[in-house]
Amino acid sequence: MPFPSLLAVFAHPDDESLSAGGVLAQHAAAGARTAVVTATWAEDTQRAAELADALRILGAGAPRMLGYADARAPQSAPGSVRFCDAPLDESVCRLVMHIRAFRPDIVVTHDAYGGLTGHPDHLHTHRVTTLAVEAAGLDRLYPDTGAPWQPSALYLATHPHSAAQALGAHLVREGRAMYSVPDERVTATVDVSPWLEQKIGAVLAHRTEVKRGALPGRLAALPPTDRAKLVSTEWYIRRDLVPTAAPQPQWTPRG
Repeated sequence: MPFPSLLAVFAHPDDESLSAGGVLAQHAAAGARTAVVTATWAEDTQRAAELADALRILGAGAPRMLGYADARAPQSAPGSVRFCDAPLDESVCRLVMHIRAFRPDIVVTHDAYGGLTGHPDHLHTHRVTTLAVEAAGLDRLYPDTGAPWQPSALYLATHPHSAAQALGAHLVREGRAMYSVPDERVTATVDVSPWLEQKIGAVLAHRTEVKRGALPGRLAALPPTDRAKLVSTEWYIRRDLVPTAAPQPQWTPRG
């Protein structure tokens, strides 16, 4: 059975590689259509160029950007409103346009916590994506953005309690809150070690974040074996939408 087409929606350049780089590479390697929508940063910035490099490594096509400013980096999109401050209806409409244009079988985004760190842009991306995947299938909503299209499922990139402590020790700055979910909430545990080279390469392509010591930089500083242990598994919570005839991901939970 062919792998379903996949559209990932994340807040910042690098989130796609860190949260879902393995699954993106897996689907691309299987011949499925894959793409990424990024909510923040402008197309003419250095981080957008790094995003393009990361997506080439993952096989996820060219960047698709909503063009809003990062909540903590106004220079990310000069003259544009912060994503968190943009009118909700406008943001949903922009994302619906991408969903209808790409027509994915499944959509992947941040969980309701916004991942381990709970970044406000991650939280807002979850909200906007959750609304957009429903709206995209309704013909009377945003009729000027293309023909309706309903993905079959939404997958939320998350972290179970059982893995959070080890991850947080390396990935979350000391003193910051850390958010994870009960293990039983996780519906897909994906071993992405066969695509580890692509995933790590994509993470390290975000050179600005490596240089400033953000999460890609902290991963870059680890010994290769430790780095591999931290990023060789991805976790997701599935949310079923209106069913379509699309095939489902061949993701086999580990024991």
